[in-house]
Amino acid sequence: MNTVPATVEIPGYLAGTWKADPVHSEIAFSVRHLMISKTRGRFTSYDVTLVTSEDLLDSSVTATIDLASIDTGHEMRDNHLRSADYLEIGKYPTMNYRSTGIRRTGDGWAIDGELTLHGVTRQVPLALEVSGFGADQWGGQRAGFSATAEISRSDFGIDISTPMEAGGVVVGDKVSISLEIQAVLQQ
Repeated sequence: MNTVPATVEIPGYLAGTWKADPVHSEIAFSVRHLMISKTRGRFTSYDVTLVTSEDLLDSSVTATIDLASIDTGHEMRDNHLRSADYLEIGKYPTMNYRSTGIRRTGDGWAIDGELTLHGVTRQVPLALEVSGFGADQWGGQRAGFSATAEISRSDFGIDISTPMEAGGVVVGDKVSISLEIQAVLQQ
């Protein structure tokens, strides 16, 4: 059993409450399209709060993502994704994540948590990389985190599947999620 505090392994680690800087952060996704390539997108409006405790394992994260802010670079596709066929933002305007624990993995960290999307809540672990902590040029403190996960749309009741003549479906069920968060220590 490792009795060394988790924070010893992270240079510059600071306990505190942090907010994602939307200018330097990104919540993105990719999904198979036509079974031959991936379509990528991101959400441009969100609120992410991280609380780092003296022991990293006691830390937490919450996130609320405005689903209307979806941006794939194609307005017609974005509007279709906002519709009842997919996200149904009129009924479910946000996606929410709440951590339930943090644990060591073989080569890093994992955040266990609950994702609520389309009115359904499921356990979704995030593979976490702590990029670092440091001062910024304005006298504040910043921290960097990267996280990834994969979900199935159908697990959240988003199960539209348009078949293709040659086999497969137009849009895949598996969605890869990636988060690049630069957070600012709140004073």
